[in-house]
Amino acid sequence: MDVYISHALEACIQSYSSIKQTKGSDLLRRLAESFAGDRAYLEKVSLMDEAFDDHPQFEELREILFDLLLLNFFAADVEKLEGDYLESEEWEDIENQTIDRGTELLNVLLYLRECFDEQIEPQLDDYLREFLLVDEDEFQDEHRIYEPVIAHQILVDSSYEEIAKVARKIAPDHELAELFYPMMGFFYEQHPTTEDLEVYLHHSANPAFDRAVYQLLLAYNH
Repeated sequence: MDVYISHALEACIQSYSSIKQTKGSDLLRRLAESFAGDRAYLEKVSLMDEAFDDHPQFEELREILFDLLLLNFFAADVEKLEGDYLESEEWEDIENQTIDRGTELLNVLLYLRECFDEQIEPQLDDYLREFLLVDEDEFQDEHRIYEPVIAHQILVDSSYEEIAKVARKIAPDHELAELFYPMMGFFYEQHPTTEDLEVYLHHSANPAFDRAVYQLLLAYNH
């Protein structure tokens, strides 16, 4: 398993557990086992799902950690396969089978990986316009999904409180409804102090989930 993904996985589970006051050590162990090794990707997905099925109290993290599993595949597994594997019919079939899985967090994580490779500081405007290309005509799906973020970019210069106010106005069925607060919180403050995190949680509508996602991003951002 990629070492930074390992850190992110641990931070996510431990943060969620601490808020919910439930033990996550067994789930963490099983997820780490499913991420690691040389199993086929879909087999890893099945093992991950079995782990969550056995730990229903962590259900709301399932698709977030599906993103992390897929990122681990890109980071640690693809290089072991043929160079054009991601263009193969086998991978196309896998994509079709998992098309409804995961969240927009994957794009954020892929962006952070690119920032690390290029040794640049992650910035919201750069993420939207240079990575997602939301201003380009052929990427209007991304523009639609990220419309709440595009319309409120100024929040990265505001506060957790102001970010939370906007987050509460997003329709519950929107793709970014759950992710808006932790994602914008991350772009607002990538090096939070203990006091910052207390303020962040104070304004959260879902403290366990929001803390887990924020800590995942912080850990993966090295």
